[in-house]
Amino acid sequence: MINHIIKHEFITTEVLEKKYGYKHPPRAARDVREAGIPLVTFKVKSKEGKLIAAYRFGDLSQIQKNKVEGRIAFSKKFKKKLCEQFERHCIICNAVFEERYLQIDHRIPYQVGSDVNSERKISDFMLLCSSCNRAKSWSCEHCNNWNETHDFKMCLSCYWGTPENYIHIAGKEIRRMDLQWADEEVKLYDAIKLIADKNKIELHEFVKEIITKKLINSHHEKK
Repeated sequence: MINHIIKHEFITTEVLEKKYGYKHPPRAARDVREAGIPLVTFKVKSKEGKLIAAYRFGDLSQIQKNKVEGRIAFSKKFKKKLCEQFERHCIICNAVFEERYLQIDHRIPYQVGSDVNSERKISDFMLLCSSCNRAKSWSCEHCNNWNETHDFKMCLSCYWGTPENYIHIAGKEIRRMDLQWADEEVKLYDAIKLIADKNKIELHEFVKEIITKKLINSHHEKK
């Protein structure tokens, strides 16, 4: 990506995907930024005439030399400690995975906090499955704090930083619950989905409706 920008002044998500094979082009831009090289995002038209993202270098005097070497690799021992700590659960969806399918994630995104020359503490990291890690990446990349402010405290009060105890998601007042049905519970999920489909209700809305009715009935029974 860097070489392409040097040669052509900018690069588009279309080129990143079709020419260089990036399935998630914004991740390539994120990797460059995490290496301490400033990028500016702007819009251009694709060959089909649609608006797409493009990247060029920002103010190169702002290169963060302490990040140019990139992230420090995690040792197998460190990942093992995290797996013991979280019992091989993805902290977002709460599903259990084999160790190889879990990814080590900075609670404070690397773009905001870096980890060069920093002390490795278990409490600063968590484990995510690949799907939840992609979801966090997308949300963080569209957050003003990730792009401009770089406030550590805001990251630590965010769902994506501390899903155990948060007050916002990417700066917005949102609450989120990820539910999984496993083994014998799958039958219950299928039954709920069948009813939702018959009533032409989105599944997540139907689940909310069930929970709300349960709470209201419980409240009336106590009275």
